[in-house]
Amino acid sequence: MHSPGHHAHPESPHRLQRLLDRFPGFVHGRHAEPAQIERVHDGAYVAAVDAVLDEVWLDTDTYAGATTWEAARLAAGCAIHAVEVGGFALVRPPGHHAMRASAMGFCIFNNVAIAARHAQVELGLPRVAIVDFDVHHGNGTEALFRNDPSVLMVSVHQWPFWPGTGGPGSGDEHTLNVPLGAGSGDAEYLSAFDDIVEPAVSAFAPDVVLVSAGFDAHRDDPLAEMEVSVDGFRELGRRCGALAPRVAAVLEGGYNLDTLPDLVEAALEGFTER
Repeated sequence: MHSPGHHAHPESPHRLQRLLDRFPGFVHGRHAEPAQIERVHDGAYVAAVDAVLDEVWLDTDTYAGATTWEAARLAAGCAIHAVEVGGFALVRPPGHHAMRASAMGFCIFNNVAIAARHAQVELGLPRVAIVDFDVHHGNGTEALFRNDPSVLMVSVHQWPFWPGTGGPGSGDEHTLNVPLGAGSGDAEYLSAFDDIVEPAVSAFAPDVVLVSAGFDAHRDDPLAEMEVSVDGFRELGRRCGALAPRVAAVLEGGYNLDTLPDLVEAALEGFTER
């Protein structure tokens, strides 16, 4: 089990344990192979994570230890399995800040990006749209696919906010950033989907949609300043589930242990309504 480095770190093992307790019928995933991870990450970086034996901080927020390699491989493998079966990968560490050759913001490997490449290479799904509604900009995913016309990256996030990217006018033809001000709630998020996200994804005509499902835009999350409700996440799940015939999701943020299971359950209800 991947340790966050100290007991007060928000990205704790308790996040996943709470979810597994809520969903006892979960299916165990499998470890990603290094070659699958290296479709998006530099080989030297992958080898460096594999070689970690002692406690080390990979950046100011992201810890690695002796169990990190196995945990990060399992998270990536669960994301791969999710895109194969149309599931929701309940994983940690999260992934959407991880860069090609470095960790960032609690993230070791970019799980959703690894799943996207798997969909293209192994499943014959050439056009992939990634929709990220974590409260933080999916900067790692954006960087990995910035110049790739086969992947549409859409990020709806609080701005200005950490990590400082994804602001107005920062997108391009295949990168759509939707920055929302602090205090935005259900109405603002659903309006963004109505006016921006759904038309863009529809025009792209993806073979599969992958969702970076973060729940830190909830009104009670300790790391952000948004006001999305349980019902809001249910509707976000429903909207994402309707974007393409084939949809899968991967857990990103969400750091209130008491609310996280309810939020994931609501999003799952939305996904399965399609």
